[in-house]
Amino acid sequence: MTMIKHRGFSARLVLNGSVAIAALCAVWSAQAQDAATTLRPIVLDGQGQGEIATGPVKGYVAKKSTTGSKSDTPIQEIPQAVSVIGREELEDRGVVNKVDEALRYTPGVSTQPFGTDPDTDWYYIRGFDASQTGVYLDGLNLFAYGFGNFQVDPFMLERVEVLKGPASVLYGGANAGGIVNMTSKRPTDEPYYYTEAGINTEGNAFGGFDLSDKVNEDGTMRYRLTGKLAGGDGYTDYTNDFRGFIMPQLTISPDEDTKLTVWASYSGLDQVHTGNGFLPYEGTVIDRPGVGKISRRFFPGEPDIDTGRYNQTMIGAELEHQFEGGWKLTSNFRYGHLEKYEHFVYPYLWAGPTTLQRIGFEGDTTADTLAWDNRVENEFELGGATHKIMAGIDYRYYRIDNVQNSIFGAGFPPQPVDGSIDVLNPVYGQPQPTMSPLYNEVVTMNQVGFYAQDQIRFGDGWLMTLNGRYDFVHTDFDNQLAPTGSFKDSDGAFSGRAGLAYEFDNGLTPYVSAATFFNPLVGRGAQGPLKPEEGEQYEAGIKYSPDFINGSLTASVFHINKRNNTVAIAAPPWTDQLGAVESRGVELEGKVNIDDNWKLLASYAYTDTEVTKNDPNPLLVGKSLYVVPEHSASAWVDYTVTDGPLDGLSLGAGLRYKGESWADEANTKKVPNSTVVDAAIRYKKDDWTASLNVTNLFDKTYVEACRGEGACGYGDARTITFKISKVW
Repeated sequence: MTMIKHRGFSARLVLNGSVAIAALCAVWSAQAQDAATTLRPIVLDGQGQGEIATGPVKGYVAKKSTTGSKSDTPIQEIPQAVSVIGREELEDRGVVNKVDEALRYTPGVSTQPFGTDPDTDWYYIRGFDASQTGVYLDGLNLFAYGFGNFQVDPFMLERVEVLKGPASVLYGGANAGGIVNMTSKRPTDEPYYYTEAGINTEGNAFGGFDLSDKVNEDGTMRYRLTGKLAGGDGYTDYTNDFRGFIMPQLTISPDEDTKLTVWASYSGLDQVHTGNGFLPYEGTVIDRPGVGKISRRFFPGEPDIDTGRYNQTMIGAELEHQFEGGWKLTSNFRYGHLEKYEHFVYPYLWAGPTTLQRIGFEGDTTADTLAWDNRVENEFELGGATHKIMAGIDYRYYRIDNVQNSIFGAGFPPQPVDGSIDVLNPVYGQPQPTMSPLYNEVVTMNQVGFYAQDQIRFGDGWLMTLNGRYDFVHTDFDNQLAPTGSFKDSDGAFSGRAGLAYEFDNGLTPYVSAATFFNPLVGRGAQGPLKPEEGEQYEAGIKYSPDFINGSLTASVFHINKRNNTVAIAAPPWTDQLGAVESRGVELEGKVNIDDNWKLLASYAYTDTEVTKNDPNPLLVGKSLYVVPEHSASAWVDYTVTDGPLDGLSLGAGLRYKGESWADEANTKKVPNSTVVDAAIRYKKDDWTASLNVTNLFDKTYVEACRGEGACGYGDARTITFKISKVW
């Protein structure tokens, strides 16, 4: 097997890791004399009273969120569906390296259409791809273009939240179907020391630490230091990776009214790509004569040249201050820098009875992002109603230097001269032809938005939510291969949301809402710069938080219209905005902490997408979008023994069902449904926990999705992950 060359990342990460381990030892030494009095993390009460909207979730049931309102708000009061995956659920289900793994049980969300993709998280929400314009960290956008995407390790996170439907009224340009908002761990009020180590059946191992304590005696300064290293083989031949991060934080609270948190993170990845996400329909979904199904472990590239690496740095600060008169100021800032390099050969379509054509690709990306959000909020009585108001201004900047080269037919003899590779008898080590320039562009986007929100309580249980926002965006697109393709463009748009709900005394809250959205795009179509996507959503539903059990249940129906949809055309630049799409559906989600022993979640989603306009190809009107299944469902149950000789033993099992989806735009080829079973067993004793998680328990071979006839991806093989951890 080809050895990974870790280059500069390994040295820097090992150095950072050594510093972190030294700091860890120093902390343990300082605490050794006081070990008996070390406190555990704060335990929230069962009904969520006292829960902080960005803090730990008790069991599986979150009661509050900031994602749907930008303020600490009960989920019952948000007039859109919101799903929350807390730290405990992430641990129970064995989410290790990627955030998109965390959303496998979330209704209305489809993930990993190419199967495992170590350097990118993929999300489809209510039918629309949210991977580049729908990803947020701590409420600040992580916009991406091309290969300029930032990635976050789930070990950094306290919770992952999904707001279904348009979010432009709060965040500016955002995906039509919804957003994924990742909430970072923050310094804790009580001392917390945690370490873990694990390995899976492919030999991919990991180790991490998470430490938090006060810096000074009065506790006005608190720190948190989180880090992780992981690496080893993947489940396809020749693939392997080495990844890690370190994240120091400091919170300063000079008084009860002020809190400032400053933080930084450095992370990186070095890999040989997992190459089975771009396989043909025939040979994966259906048998190919003489081949049958291509092996799930087949590597279609060139292991000796395959390189994928990124180095990613972020710094940020969060400030909260409470003024007299009830006014609260919040300011949130983050800067990120990304350097990413890709060099690989990937398959295309069949070149012969058993051979696949291949494409050589190289991408060199540098991206910078800056986001800054400032808002004030207050609550007061006016006109017989209680108003909780918020107003703010935010700014975001994104710049990418995007260089891509490619060649069709990447490879020479002893394989056929067309560069293809035999799936039954692959021969590696072929010399590669010189690639030609594909893109060389520098893109800069600036966006500023002004927004306001009023949550109005009136009558006996009525709640109205009103939002308004205006955004201005300027894009500078510098095409260095074809200067005539360069442009500067400015757009502005208003977004709004209106929601009405009624809270019954028994915890039942029906609601209705309407919202518009605005989603700026980067690039050029046949008629000039791409216009922002725009449209609206109508949603109605019922949220139920029963008073007799700690649970949260949501049922919602929705209808989204998206205009300025980008469609394919038959001449350069190959795209134009001559399309429109609708998405409608039903989503059901329930999460319950039944008692100290049982935790349960279940979900179902029906998503019906339809092309309502496609001027270049009217035959596609009435067709459904590919990738997204019409039906999906999931369930997970976890049982913990709390007394007797088996005290501390936990058993978990889950089922994920993904219905049929289309593999092509013309809706002539289908990807069949699949049902996958996951399982877990844990044992906790004296602050030690040993866990065994199994993904795809019965090792089912299935295709996750196809994005066209030549881009089908297998789902994960059975993977068993063992982990041991300790709270000190």
